[in-house]
Amino acid sequence: MRAADSRGHGRSGPFSVTAGYNPAMPQDPADAATVHLVDASPYIFRAYFALPDSITDPAGRPVQAVYGFAGFLVKLVETEAPTHLALAFDRSLTTSFRNEIYPGYKAGRELPPAELEAQLDDCVAVAEAFGAARFIDDRYEADDLIATLAGRLVPEGHRAVVVTSDKDLAQLISDRVELLDFAREERFGPPEVEAKFGVRPEQIPDLLGLAGDPVDSIPGVPGIGKKSAVALLAAFDDVEGIYEHLDEVPGLSVRGARSLAAKLAEHRELAFLSKRLATAADDAPARASLEDLAYQGADPELVDPLFERLGFGTIRERIPRWR
Repeated sequence: MRAADSRGHGRSGPFSVTAGYNPAMPQDPADAATVHLVDASPYIFRAYFALPDSITDPAGRPVQAVYGFAGFLVKLVETEAPTHLALAFDRSLTTSFRNEIYPGYKAGRELPPAELEAQLDDCVAVAEAFGAARFIDDRYEADDLIATLAGRLVPEGHRAVVVTSDKDLAQLISDRVELLDFAREERFGPPEVEAKFGVRPEQIPDLLGLAGDPVDSIPGVPGIGKKSAVALLAAFDDVEGIYEHLDEVPGLSVRGARSLAAKLAEHRELAFLSKRLATAADDAPARASLEDLAYQGADPELVDPLFERLGFGTIRERIPRWR
C-alpha cells in the first residue's frame, strides 16, 4: 500500500518531533488543544461491507469503501469541527509486530477481500486531500500509533478524542481522553467504560489477558471467562497482582475459585503473553508536533483531481472549503 510512513506526511513533508518536548512540563490550560485521533480501518471496513459494489469510479472499478470513508470524514468534520486531526491506518490488515511474539495473533481472521485491499491506497489519499495528518507503519497497528500520539499529547496538557469502534482502545481513556464511537454516536469516559466492561480503562489489557479475545486470536487463560476475569481484577487490580497473590485466589467469594487458581497457575506465561498482545504500544514511531496536527481544511489541489478520478462529485461539494 503506497502511503505515508508512521512519521506522517503533512503539507510540507515529514513531521518532526515536537520541539522542546518534555512530558513533565504541561502546557498552560489556556493553550491546551483537543486532538481527534481517528482509527481509520473500522470505518473503511464498515463502508466496504455496508455499501454496494455497484459504486464504481469512471473506469468501472468498485470504490464503495473509498466513497463511504470519504462520507464518514465529511460527517466527522461537520459534526466535531476538529481543530487538530490525525488518522491512523493499518498497513497490514492481518499482521503486526505481535506476530513476532505470538504467530497465532489474528490468525483466525479471514484475509480481507482483494477488492477491499485495492481501495486502501485511495482511502489514504482521501485523508491526505482532506488535509488530515496521516500515520501508518509496517510493524505497528493503528491502535499503537494512536496510543503513542495520545501518550505524547496528554502529558503536554492537551486532550484527545479517540474516534473508533474498537473496544481495545478503551484502555486509553482517562480524564483527558475520551472514546467516540462515531457510527453509534456514543462517547465513553472512565465511568462508561467501567459500566460496559466491568473494569477501569487501564485494566482492559488485563481483562483481555485473562479472558482472551477471539476477534484477535488472543488466547487468554483457558477456562477463565469475562465474569471471572472481572472478579479477579476487582480483587487484585491487574494480572501482576493476581500472580503476586495467587495463594489468595481460592479464598475469593467467586464460584469455582479453587479451580481458577489452578488454571492461573498452569497458564501463567499465557496470561502475561495475552496481556502484552492486548496492550496498545506507546513506543510506535509516530511523532508530530501539535502544529503538525492542526486541521486547516481540505486542499483543493488534491481534492479536485482525486475526486474527479474517483467520480465523487457530490461528496466533493460537501467538503469544508478550503484553507
